[in-house]
Amino acid sequence: MENYHFFAIMSRMKYISRWSLMNNTRLENISEHSLTVAMLAHALAVINNKRFGGTVNPEHAAAIALFHDCTEIITGDLPTPIKYSSKTLRKAYKDIEYEAAHQLLSALPDYMREEYEKLLLPIGTDACTLRLVKAADKLSALIKCIEEERLGNAEFTKAGAGILQSLKEMALPELDVFMEDFLPSYRLSLDEQNIAL
Repeated sequence: MENYHFFAIMSRMKYISRWSLMNNTRLENISEHSLTVAMLAHALAVINNKRFGGTVNPEHAAAIALFHDCTEIITGDLPTPIKYSSKTLRKAYKDIEYEAAHQLLSALPDYMREEYEKLLLPIGTDACTLRLVKAADKLSALIKCIEEERLGNAEFTKAGAGILQSLKEMALPELDVFMEDFLPSYRLSLDEQNIAL
């Protein structure tokens, strides 16, 4: 009986740190980040459907989000300013990510590969779902900046302002709803959130 390594490899997401060029108060790994992005993508899809009559599958959006950075197990987390500094680097990194995704998919049995290819390389996924996952990814980054600033770390102030601007430029009504209804709570302490524990 053959052993497959895919899920053991996925468990290594917790060893890949994000924000490597920044002075972090608390380190964040891609496993934590992916969970946050999955929850946010699911929420954005629900808002899209319930408030704006959309037809996005929230569970599919969440599943894509869970795996959206898994290629970094192989590539490492290339800081955003470097990744997007030129068209040449952006294309080269996309090619590397594509190759890394295929390497990861090869660690699955044939009968599972097609299903996971839809998550690691969501080429056939509708544009709305992909936009929501992208928005959730940026939103997660903004939340990290807010959390760092709350802890007195000014290192994330400029990054947070830039991410906030890029989120506004996405012009997604479901994102605007989330940012108005839920984002302010990230600036509060647990006591200020009035949760009865």
